[in-house]
Amino acid sequence: MDAATRVRDLTDRYGTLEGAPLLAAMHGVFGGRIALLSSFGAESAVLLALAAEATPDFPVLFVNTGKLFGETLRYRDQLVRRLGLRDVREIGPTADDLANGDKDGMLFKRDYDACCRLRKTVPLDRALAAAGLDAWVTGRKRFQAATRAALPLFEAEAGRIKVNPLANWDKDRLEEEFIRRDLPRHPLEADGFLSIGCYTCTERVAPGADPRSGRWAGSAKTECGIHTMIGTAR
Repeated sequence: MDAATRVRDLTDRYGTLEGAPLLAAMHGVFGGRIALLSSFGAESAVLLALAAEATPDFPVLFVNTGKLFGETLRYRDQLVRRLGLRDVREIGPTADDLANGDKDGMLFKRDYDACCRLRKTVPLDRALAAAGLDAWVTGRKRFQAATRAALPLFEAEAGRIKVNPLANWDKDRLEEEFIRRDLPRHPLEADGFLSIGCYTCTERVAPGADPRSGRWAGSAKTECGIHTMIGTAR
């Protein structure tokens, strides 16, 4: 069955689930052909904890762009140990990618989209294909930005299924889960960084502003491309 038909079938069968029960169900449905994508950012700990609850073997893909905050890398290591995750796969641009597309490491200053494509979308697209994945899981939520307000539980994209188990969660529910599970916070969150990507393109968020307003501040860009260009990157 094609991906769009599969979305309808999954919605009919599992559309009332969310969180760990949904992740456990999807791990069963897709077996070894599903992985969770995590940035190990400000809100990532909750989804990772739910995945570990579903099964510690849930594959996790982590895109290391080469321009992440050191705090993010240390937070990743802390969460992996704390949650007992056993299959975290680091992916990123190859030396050839960088030599051909960003020799001076300053592409982000010339073209945000091209830099995100080179350092995020191409590596993820390559990893999804190489692993033979039929589905992948994201941590996106509807409250995060106006562009995500209608986010569904399941999506069809480039022939694969994309699962958004926290789509309907709000900020209060995330906070409750952080407290209930006693999860560690990203160290930059207390300093006003509410959506954390590369250090080159992430700023503090003003009180009351859109949580993602600190990403690519001053530009019209709102998404890195992982959720808009997969399947087209190569």
